[in-house]
Amino acid sequence: MAYEKPELTMSEIEKVLWNHLGQGAAEITPLSGGNISNVFSFILEGKDYVVKFSDLERAYETEQFVSNLLLDQGIPFPKCLGLGRTNQLTYLIMERMEGRNLSDCTAEEQTRLMPEIIGILTRMAEADIGGTNGYGWIGPDGNGSYSSWKDFVIAVNAEDQTGTFWENWHELFRTSCLERDVYEEIYSRLMTYVPYNESNRSFIHGDFQQWNMLSNGTRITGIIDGNCMYGDSLIDLAVLDKHMPWCDVINTYQNYQKKARIVTPNFEERLIGAYYFKGLDGLRFYAKMGWTEAYQDTRHFLLNLKA
Repeated sequence: MAYEKPELTMSEIEKVLWNHLGQGAAEITPLSGGNISNVFSFILEGKDYVVKFSDLERAYETEQFVSNLLLDQGIPFPKCLGLGRTNQLTYLIMERMEGRNLSDCTAEEQTRLMPEIIGILTRMAEADIGGTNGYGWIGPDGNGSYSSWKDFVIAVNAEDQTGTFWENWHELFRTSCLERDVYEEIYSRLMTYVPYNESNRSFIHGDFQQWNMLSNGTRITGIIDGNCMYGDSLIDLAVLDKHMPWCDVINTYQNYQKKARIVTPNFEERLIGAYYFKGLDGLRFYAKMGWTEAYQDTRHFLLNLKA
């Protein structure tokens, strides 16, 4: 059965906003986007805000840290105003950024904005994380959850995912289009590239694509959401390339790096490792969501990926 986002009544939403912000929230409106969250905009005292709801218990605990980290880096990321639980759901209240989803812009607008997007990706990778340690998912304290990138890769692909979005995910081999032999083949290839990615530790947005960017058509006005982690920043580049292939992402990135005189050691190997890492997770996700066409496209890309 495909995953479905949690449903809420208007009275439940109003109660959360009342308890956290007091009286006065108006024009509560559902927003599109978000695969595991139900998102609503609202107005309070003339200002725009967003509230997100998820049935994953600790879905938003890291966002306060990430918000502060990215805002300090000059990256337009929403400020967090409230975090809590209601009726088995986690919610997060944030300032609403100006603009609309980049996905709603034309292909020409998206292509024109790609150099700016690459600049944002580069600044995220340069964020000061020297006071933190670890790899993988970022915790509320700002540290990664694993001692090495290899440990993280093994953990996120393990069968036991109790208490997470991927609990009982091996059932997908039986109930969905997810193929065990294909999954195991890609996983084997991924592990051969782990050493290339492991030597690079930066902030990673984790879902850096047009649905998580806002724009007014002439500039990027906000970066939102994310599955934030520490590891190789080329993972964000791989996500961007696979979601926006019409924008010549890789060439734009390499030209940007060249002009900025930034050297990227083992670029090709690290990028292939990034494709395998995100692509493998994509296979599971598309299977769970019932998105067969996206599954088949990703399957074809990964199996034909050449070193």
